[in-house]
Amino acid sequence: MGTTISFSRPDGKEATGYLANAARGNAPGVVVIQEWWGLSEQIKGLVDRFAVAGFDALAPDLFNGVVVPYHDAEAAAKEMQSLNFMDATEQTVRGAVQYLKRNGAKVGLTGFCMGGAVTIIGAAKIPELTAAVSFYGVPPAEAVKPADVKVPLQGHFANKDDYFSPEMVNAFESGLKKARKSCEFFRYDADHAFVNEQRASVHDRQAAELAWGRAIDFFKKHLG
Repeated sequence: MGTTISFSRPDGKEATGYLANAARGNAPGVVVIQEWWGLSEQIKGLVDRFAVAGFDALAPDLFNGVVVPYHDAEAAAKEMQSLNFMDATEQTVRGAVQYLKRNGAKVGLTGFCMGGAVTIIGAAKIPELTAAVSFYGVPPAEAVKPADVKVPLQGHFANKDDYFSPEMVNAFESGLKKARKSCEFFRYDADHAFVNEQRASVHDRQAAELAWGRAIDFFKKHLG
């Protein structure tokens, strides 16, 4: 459904990503951020699904073409650790947001796992954003503080998550509420990465569909 495109970062460098357009013109935009596996077919499928739901959707390729097999968590961790999160967010992700916003559309940001953390960094660092939805990812305290978040934020988190523990999520949510930020966090009795249907060991269809519906409703409310 979608296609690979090039777009410009704010610093003038070129980046690539996977774009799928909604059937209607002048659609709002959603930038979709990958898991630590890279710009996989799973993420491209979600981009296509956002387009069907009425959004122009773009997933920037933060690993420059590298896609790690699901069985190789060690390689995925190395790719993630080599990523400059601030450069990725303030340049590549912001460039994707600017690309979708070029016709004046409102743009939201969403991401999964590593991409969920990038999403919250973007909610604090990307001025062109209107709303953000994080799936099972929060950034480290040194990257972003809850008070730094500047747009309405929705979060979807797993109760059985060893990567982003319920304690981490609760602390971040408490910080958002203390700072009087617009936020709504949902918890699911599921494993980390429960939306990823290509990983049968963790996928939870009921939780995934509930979270997806909430995210679509949230974006329609804030983006139009």
